[in-house]
Amino acid sequence: MWAYESVFYQIYPLGLCGAPFENDGVLQNRIQKIHDWIPHMKKLGADAIYFSPLFESDTHGYNTRDYKKLDVRLGENKDFKVLCEDLHENNIKVVLDGVFNHVGRGFEPFLDVCRNRENSRYLNWFHIDLNGNSNYNDGLWYEGWEGHYDLVKLNLQNNEVVEYLVDAVAFWIREFDIDGIRLDVAYCLDFEFLKRLRRHVDSLKKDFFLVGEMLHGDYNQRMNDEMLHSATNYECYKGLYSSFNSMNMFEINHSLLRQFGPEQWTLYRGKHLLNFVDNHDVTRVASILSNKKHLPLIYALMFGMPGIPCIYYGSEWGANADKDQGDPALRPCFDAPEYNELTEFISKLAIAKKLSRELNYGDFTSVVLTNKQCIFKRTVDGESVYVCINADEQDYKAYFELKNIQVTDLITGDIMNIDDGLDMPAYSAYWLKINQ
Repeated sequence: MWAYESVFYQIYPLGLCGAPFENDGVLQNRIQKIHDWIPHMKKLGADAIYFSPLFESDTHGYNTRDYKKLDVRLGENKDFKVLCEDLHENNIKVVLDGVFNHVGRGFEPFLDVCRNRENSRYLNWFHIDLNGNSNYNDGLWYEGWEGHYDLVKLNLQNNEVVEYLVDAVAFWIREFDIDGIRLDVAYCLDFEFLKRLRRHVDSLKKDFFLVGEMLHGDYNQRMNDEMLHSATNYECYKGLYSSFNSMNMFEINHSLLRQFGPEQWTLYRGKHLLNFVDNHDVTRVASILSNKKHLPLIYALMFGMPGIPCIYYGSEWGANADKDQGDPALRPCFDAPEYNELTEFISKLAIAKKLSRELNYGDFTSVVLTNKQCIFKRTVDGESVYVCINADEQDYKAYFELKNIQVTDLITGDIMNIDDGLDMPAYSAYWLKINQ
């Protein structure tokens, strides 16, 4: 699967392209702006783009109006088709956000129910009680997603609804040659719907990638051979920043052992979760880390651990934003990408990760662990890469199985001789491979 050897780049297109929050119905080709970001993505080392919602919606993209139409605030379908062709010509895969658990109040079948009530052919597309009333005084009650009544929950046990959604995905594959779908709130989605979707995309395009938004619980319930290929690794997201802020590397190491360790009960050994240090829903990593010198280190750890790394636009140069400022602050418009010392470091990680079979497919073994340092080993077919992190302000000497040997740091390409221990300067990271 191509995704297991890729580096993802997430863009929130309505934000990046400067679209108004409310859908004003005014057609404007804002999506063309992303053409100018392609050289930046390539320089960064990203070879897959994950677009947050871009289907026609009421406001923020997660309240869909039309599953087969680019949001008018971003342009027309033909504009997006040109962009997809440009991305593919530059060897960048395209993954779209599929919001299949709920729709917006502007979704035409829901409007038909509001108009025609029991006479609507779409009545059973939703969870409706004609004897109740909604927060919008519709004269009927409907189930909203987690109490958000601008998000009308779909009835995924209705075969017509499933056919409609599966056909929409087929449309984007057929017309735009997209390479994958990220399923919003996948933890809510009906098992049979996911199985149906997986069978259909498998029949349409080899190696089509399905990744689900999973927050908690056992990801294997929906990440398996019949449903999703991957899931968002929220457990390690929290463990990553918390380990640095509390200077307790035991936390992230515990999560990685639980997910990928050698024990029989390990949850996800052999699986490829989507890893991230931030995204469109959470505080930017540069704002959440208490020590900015940890910024490169958290990326080195995230890229080095099992899974697929995903970078959120702007964070690669250290953009700040706090969740308390509201979602629009997390999803801003940038005039142009920036490239600085952090960006350059991340690009080295991306290139090294993609070229390393050990980092793409290797298992996980903890080698050295203290509060402020961690070293773990990624091994496949007898070959290993050692991911080494010193988060301390002091130098550290690590004593472990590498001694009297020559290694190459995959991040920098530097050759190093290790005698009786590895000398790690303050705030340093290495990916070490033994020279044969």
